[in-house]
Amino acid sequence: MSQLFSPLTTRSVTLPNRIAVSPMCQYSARDGHPDEWHLVHLGSRAVGGAGLVFTEATAVQAVGRISPEDTGLWDDAHIASWRPIAEFVRAHGAVAGVQLAHAGRKASTWSPFADGRGGVADADGGWTPVAPSAVAFHDSYRTPDELDREGIARVVADFAAAARRAVDASFQVVEVHAAHGYLLHEFLSPLSNSRTDAYGGSLENRTRLTREVTAAVREAVGDDVPVFARISATDWVEGGWSAEDSVVLARDLAELGVDLVDVSTGGNVPAADIPVGPGYQVRFAETVRRKADVPTGAVGMITDARQAEQVLADGSADLVLLGRELLRDPYWPLHAAQQLGVRTNPPKQYARAF
Repeated sequence: MSQLFSPLTTRSVTLPNRIAVSPMCQYSARDGHPDEWHLVHLGSRAVGGAGLVFTEATAVQAVGRISPEDTGLWDDAHIASWRPIAEFVRAHGAVAGVQLAHAGRKASTWSPFADGRGGVADADGGWTPVAPSAVAFHDSYRTPDELDREGIARVVADFAAAARRAVDASFQVVEVHAAHGYLLHEFLSPLSNSRTDAYGGSLENRTRLTREVTAAVREAVGDDVPVFARISATDWVEGGWSAEDSVVLARDLAELGVDLVDVSTGGNVPAADIPVGPGYQVRFAETVRRKADVPTGAVGMITDARQAEQVLADGSADLVLLGRELLRDPYWPLHAAQQLGVRTNPPKQYARAF
């Protein structure tokens, strides 16, 4: 039996297969609200056979958006915008997941579609970002304000509030984004965290905010809703966050109720030397899975059905997440089933094609 097309049950939720749509920013929202673009973008991947469809990084605070065009769940008004999208995904056989995020010092930047690059000025709709330390990600980015204790407590509370809104909006899985150089990752890494209080210095202190956010999200969604966490397993820079640190963090997160660790890498410094290639991050998912004894998801240039099948068969991960490949082909899961000789139930409207 194909591993890729076997179900995966986590708490009260069963994924019909092990294929997930990785969170991918669309930079197409207005005041945090998704619209018809997001319905079609995410809905088509559900129709295409993915077992789990994640939203893009969805901000828990307005100042936590990467760009002014990012989606959000920082306000109750966002629930009504997200609900029909989540319900459409669910109605077409997939599980609807939301990734909750805060961009930290990488916030208030121009989208890839804009004429500008780097930080967005206040006059152009930008804002001052916040971070563990007042150090910009890059010379072209805005210098963030250092979060004080009150600001940190607000971040924790806002992650929890956004998680409650996600459940109200019909999402079935909630993922905490602690990767790619955004706020929680910034606290984790000594390359971006120079604090000397309880949130800086030692590994225990640097992981404190991620642990507090995770605990708050788990409490907010209750026992039945799966909680995932995305981490960057390495900064790819000596002296930065490492795979060994990731194993420690993954154990802690599992104890706090995280059901799967979604393992990516990088994003915290602009000059990292990353050996990009097919499946280049899979080995980190395997390390975390084996050493932390926690289910993992693998992501990063997974493009072929047999490649994805092998990741699962080897025990490197429990779930594969695809990004660009699902942009190129929303029906990749249906094509993968054909390639692996697995019978599926495509939408009746498409049955003649598959």
